[in-house]
Amino acid sequence: MAALLLDIQPGDEVILPSFTFVSTANAFALRGARPIFADIRPDTLNLDEHQLERLISPRTRAIVPVHYAGVGCEMGQILRIAAAHGIPVVEDNAHGLFGKHRGKHLGTFGCIAAQSFHETKNFSCGEGGALFVNDPQYAERAEILHEKGTNRSQFFRGQVDKYTWVDLGSSYLPSDLLAAFLYAQLEARKEIQAKRRRVWEFYQQSLRDWAVQVGATLPIVPSHCDQSYHMFYVLLPSLAFRRGLIAHLNAKSIIAVFHYVPLHLSPMGSRFGGKQGDCPVTEATSERLVRLPFYNDLTEAEQSTIVEAITAFRGEASKVGI
Repeated sequence: MAALLLDIQPGDEVILPSFTFVSTANAFALRGARPIFADIRPDTLNLDEHQLERLISPRTRAIVPVHYAGVGCEMGQILRIAAAHGIPVVEDNAHGLFGKHRGKHLGTFGCIAAQSFHETKNFSCGEGGALFVNDPQYAERAEILHEKGTNRSQFFRGQVDKYTWVDLGSSYLPSDLLAAFLYAQLEARKEIQAKRRRVWEFYQQSLRDWAVQVGATLPIVPSHCDQSYHMFYVLLPSLAFRRGLIAHLNAKSIIAVFHYVPLHLSPMGSRFGGKQGDCPVTEATSERLVRLPFYNDLTEAEQSTIVEAITAFRGEASKVGI
């Protein structure tokens, strides 16, 4: 919907981080645009705002920051650069609902923001999402796109005597049952976020010493960011260490996963000109990051078991070539 609202056309360029889920790129590539892959910061793993100027061209039609792990990008600088070039900013806020950057909610900075309610998110209806329309100029058309390209909502409000097909659109509405399932969670958002904060802080406190000893890095949350507690990840010293740790945990029936394969190195990314070395921080991060089990009802006892398994691994580092 964001790509349609911005009237993205074949040949346009959209700047986005390579370290993100494929949907960030697909939304614009499906309209014929070329994704321009930006590297990430080594601290927050968010789009590196210092790279934006060199990536902007006369064809740039949007900048899409992704608030990775629910920690806000440096939106002040991103918005200043975008405004100087007259480029709209679309936030990918899939991880960031209820997170804040300098006291302002994530998803309210750009002219448009995309929100996910996929099963892996803090608030879920299985599949689905929402579009935050922060610029009034897009509101009326967004409603039409949402209603399969018709002015049906205007008809229901008595603004027109009949409704018809007036624009492009699709079926972007979740079912009533899914919406009700989601709404109940949003009503309990304080309780849910408190649970997730407890899980995140338990990992942070329990793994701090181990991380120092093995040379791993825990998530970095700048003081001006209020995170959403979406996930907990660890950046390990090497790919070999990660493989060893994941195998070690799997042997104890603890599932730890990694993500993302850099988009610029994917088969589709290479078709858009991506190549090894374009985004060195992304490439190094992708090889070393592991996500730990994280869900609302994870108990302290279960977390203690996970932490004990992880911290025991430091003595096995030599077995994986570290």
